Amino acid sequence: MAEIQESGGKKSNSKQKKMTVRVDFTPMVDMNMLLITFFMLCTTLSKPQTMEISMPSNDKNITDEQRSKVKASQAITLLLAGEDKLYYYEGEPNYEDYNSLKETSYQADGLRAMLLRRNRVAVQKVNDLKKDRDDLKITEEQYKEQLSEIKSGDDTPTVIIKAEGEASYKNLIDALDEMQICNIGKYVIADMAEGDEFLIKNFESKGSYGAENLAQ
Repeated sequence: MAEIQESGGKKSNSKQKKMTVRVDFTPMVDMNMLLITFFMLCTTLSKPQTMEISMPSNDKNITDEQRSKVKASQAITLLLAGEDKLYYYEGEPNYEDYNSLKETSYQADGLRAMLLRRNRVAVQKVNDLKKDRDDLKITEEQYKEQLSEIKSGDDTPTVIIKAEGEASYKNLIDALDEMQICNIGKYVIADMAEGDEFLIKNFESKGSYGAENLAQ
C-alpha cells in the first residue's frame, strides 16, 4: 500500500506542502511465492530419452555359426570412418576387392535413401499399420506387437554398424537414428575388422590417386 507522509514542520508562509510517497512492497513477496509455486506444479520436468539398440540374441539354443550367419542378400554393413565419412557394402564382404565398397553420406538422400530402398516392403507395412492405429482399428498394444513382427520379419535387412577409432560419437548416433527412421528392426554394433580397414584405406587411396590423375 502507498502511504503519503508530510515532511517538515508547518510554516504559515509556505504555499505548498512537501510530501514523501512510500510504496509498501510486502504483498509482492506473497505474490512471488504463489507464482513460483504455480510454475513448479504446472511445469513438466524433462524426461530422460532412451534409444533402443538391437543386440545379438543370447538364446543358448542358437549355435555360434547360426548367430554369426546372416543371409548375404539381406546384410548391409556400415563402416563409419573419420571426417564424417561413411562407407557400406552389401552382402558378404569381399576384402580382396575394394571396389565392392560404396561411399554415401549421413544426409537424407544418402544413408536414409539407401535403407528405405532396401526396406521398402516393411516401411509400407508400417505405414499401413500406423493408419490402422490412427483410425482406432487396432489398440496401442496390438500396434506395438505387430510393429515388432514387421521389423523382425525374414524379408527385412540386417544392418551391421562398425566404427573406426577416428569416427565421432555423433556419427554413431546419426546412424542409429536412421535405423529408427527407416524402421530397421535388426541391427547390431560390431567391431571393425582388419579387412574393413583394408577396404577403407584402399578405397580412399584410389580416390586420391584418381584426383591426382585428373589434375594432371
